[in-house]
Amino acid sequence: MNIPIDPAWLETCLLAAVRITAFIVIAPPFSYNAIPLRIKGMLALGLAVAMAARLPVAETVSDTGPFILALLLEVATGAALGFLVYLVFAAIQTAGAMVDTFGGFAMAQAFDPQSMVNGAQFTRLFQLTALALLLASDGYQLIIGGLARSFDAIPVGAAIDPAHPAQLIATATTGMFLAAVQIAGPLLVVLFLADAGLGLLTRVAPALNAFAMGFPLKIMLTLSLGGLLIMGLGHVVPAMVSTVLGYLARAGARG
Repeated sequence: MNIPIDPAWLETCLLAAVRITAFIVIAPPFSYNAIPLRIKGMLALGLAVAMAARLPVAETVSDTGPFILALLLEVATGAALGFLVYLVFAAIQTAGAMVDTFGGFAMAQAFDPQSMVNGAQFTRLFQLTALALLLASDGYQLIIGGLARSFDAIPVGAAIDPAHPAQLIATATTGMFLAAVQIAGPLLVVLFLADAGLGLLTRVAPALNAFAMGFPLKIMLTLSLGGLLIMGLGHVVPAMVSTVLGYLARAGARG
């Protein structure tokens, strides 16, 4: 049996697989370590074969030097796009870390080797909830669609302008902290008012030692109102997917 394979098409497919692999290694939910590496590799290769059908194929095969340079460019492009996605969804993890800090859970930090997150209960809970919502709402399909459209803006083997992704990463970092405050803000205000109320109560009745009630009171408020934040993530995650698609489109606008 003779199966003809076009070397130029194979080169294009491999370069696309390198970009997609670099993206999957960094971008959630694909970067979750509970997903086996074999599955991630098969997903990257399958997407690359599917993308190769619509990518322009070079007329000749590149030499070793230009091919290695093209590989490095694809790794940098995929990593930059994946990091943009990671920054957007890091807002949910940061919001959980704020809740842990203000609610008194920060002393119970632990490292989760699956999600590579070092945080307390709400940090890991928010992270897992965001991943579950991404999969349940088919948001990961939209992210893959945004990655596929990046091949139109940044062709395979083409150099990407490093200034534009750097500017987008700075903007995404600022937006990440702002989104984290917006997500955890209502609960943080309640915990702050609880501290202020305990401080006023201590001033009025110093012998009462109201701050001894501070930790159990804040833990009770955090557990009572934290469920409302979890329910709100159902509206936050789709909005973040839209933000991710916007960043992916803008990353390739000046490629």
